[in-house]
Amino acid sequence: MNYYLTLILVLFVYMSLWFVVSLIKKRNDVADVAWGLGFVLMTWTSFFLSGDSGTRGLLVGVLVSIWGLRLAWHIHARNKGKAEDYRYLAWRKEWGKWFYSRSYVQVYLLQGLFLFLIVLPVLLINKSTGTALGILDVFGVVVWIVGFYFESVGDAQLARFIKNPANKGKLIQGGLWAYTRHPNYFGEVTQWWGLWLIALSVSNGWIGIIGPIMITFLILKVSGIPMLEKKMEENPEFAEYKRKTSVFIPLPRK
Repeated sequence: MNYYLTLILVLFVYMSLWFVVSLIKKRNDVADVAWGLGFVLMTWTSFFLSGDSGTRGLLVGVLVSIWGLRLAWHIHARNKGKAEDYRYLAWRKEWGKWFYSRSYVQVYLLQGLFLFLIVLPVLLINKSTGTALGILDVFGVVVWIVGFYFESVGDAQLARFIKNPANKGKLIQGGLWAYTRHPNYFGEVTQWWGLWLIALSVSNGWIGIIGPIMITFLILKVSGIPMLEKKMEENPEFAEYKRKTSVFIPLPRK
């Protein structure tokens, strides 16, 4: 079967299984755990399907696995023992009798489509014959490391802040959060731009720019920052925090 068709089929089955899990668990936020793990699945499935992506394929496999597994575990730990995420609760009420059908299409299948487009740089790397690593690979890894630092450290700082009872009702404004209102989102986007830089070393790798553009658009304009900041606006501290702190790219406070 065609390389890309096989991957699409695997991803379709994967997202459908997670929809079944959501029915059993009676919570749609399991889709957030499925997100990171789906990239790991696509990366290694494409690696073994190609059979000849070499050192570069192994490199991006390790990078995506570190990112995806950490993210999935972080979200699982964050949601464990708590009510369903507020975004999915709102949709549960809004969609009414169409909740299950819209959940399958708009949460799981649509997320699968986005996942496929975002992981495209990795799929292109794995489909190409392995060649020696070069300067673009090094530069891409450096960019990826910067992104991973912002995402993982930002998440850890936020988790510690929330666990402290003294911070109840407050907004985190220290650490990386003093330079950007969303260091974890900035980190996630940066990592995918780093992976695309690595893809530039392979044939037609430039096409993979679809991936970082897609994740950047989703986070800046759709389901990332806009939805979270709408929630943050409920906090009286947010207006001043917003005035002083960059929304995305880390910058000195005003």
